[in-house]
Amino acid sequence: MTLEQIKEILPTLENVEFQLENGTFVPEHFHVTEVGQINKKFIDCGGVIREESVVNFQLWNADDYEHRLKPGKLLSIIKLSEEKLGIENNEIEVEYQSDTIGKYDLDFNGKTFVLKSKTTACLAQDACGIPSEKVKRNLTEITIDQNNSCTPGGGCC
Repeated sequence: MTLEQIKEILPTLENVEFQLENGTFVPEHFHVTEVGQINKKFIDCGGVIREESVVNFQLWNADDYEHRLKPGKLLSIIKLSEEKLGIENNEIEVEYQSDTIGKYDLDFNGKTFVLKSKTTACLAQDACGIPSEKVKRNLTEITIDQNNSCTPGGGCC
């Protein structure tokens, strides 16, 4: 989800709710403690220099049980961030504390924002010698060409 997409969704909501893919909700008294843009410049294992930018939201679960972030307030925080920091319309990455700080992609299911698990990957598989994954097939799925097959006693072996 991009920054523009969340800005279009927020005015249509009564409440801002986040949940993990497993269905667990972020406590409703969470705080958005940061909105920013993270620019990353790096070199992959194949020697290619890469750059990426994401808009970062940090969610924090405080003991402030009376706090409820409303859509209009989050929208005003986003607009202030755009104005003061020059944040661009990039994909949103959400930081949320579980056992450690987790980084998540953001999606919307029509009612709540969903924190989607992120995974690592090699960006240069062709350059660093990682073989492509072999296709696993069930033997029952393999068809036999009867014109080109050996049969017991057929003399082809």
